[in-house]
Amino acid sequence: MMTETELSAAKAVQRRQGIAARRALDPAARRAADAALCARAASLAEWRQARRVLAYAAFGGEPDLAALLEGCGKQVAYPVCGEGFALTAALPAAVDGWETGAYGIRTPVLARAEVLPPETLDLVLVPCTAFDEAGRRVGMGKGYYDRFLPRCARAAVYGIAYEAQKVDAVAAGPLDVRLDGIITERGIYRWK
Repeated sequence: MMTETELSAAKAVQRRQGIAARRALDPAARRAADAALCARAASLAEWRQARRVLAYAAFGGEPDLAALLEGCGKQVAYPVCGEGFALTAALPAAVDGWETGAYGIRTPVLARAEVLPPETLDLVLVPCTAFDEAGRRVGMGKGYYDRFLPRCARAAVYGIAYEAQKVDAVAAGPLDVRLDGIITERGIYRWK
């Protein structure tokens, strides 16, 4: 069993490699992968049945879900990162609803947004820096989602990543939340 220091170092390596892999995709390959990934997500029963979804605004080479989310007829909330590494699911206001938030990420303006309680979400789509076939992920390292997801009692939770970010085994600790599956441009990995 790894010490906390070893686990942190292993995650950092996987994070760097995953980010480099997604940023290395050329624009044409990225567009094709995003289209395929959005089509796979749209094929999920959980997507079709969901009314309230927490997604994310793509940043730093993350897969872009805009084609899936825009005009989808669902309430689509986006994460707002707050104090104490707390995450809030916020529906952006129709007018002047966005700002550049923590870490330079496009984020709803919380003061003008409607907050969706985690227990009311039907589906959560989580960005990954690395993942494995067992539904484990490495995020950006602050634990926002690992603190938030246990409160999403009725939501299906899927990681979103490019196939190039897959590793044999994610460096996961006891507080890392296992997802229901991972969606990539090539397939859907489910562990449940």
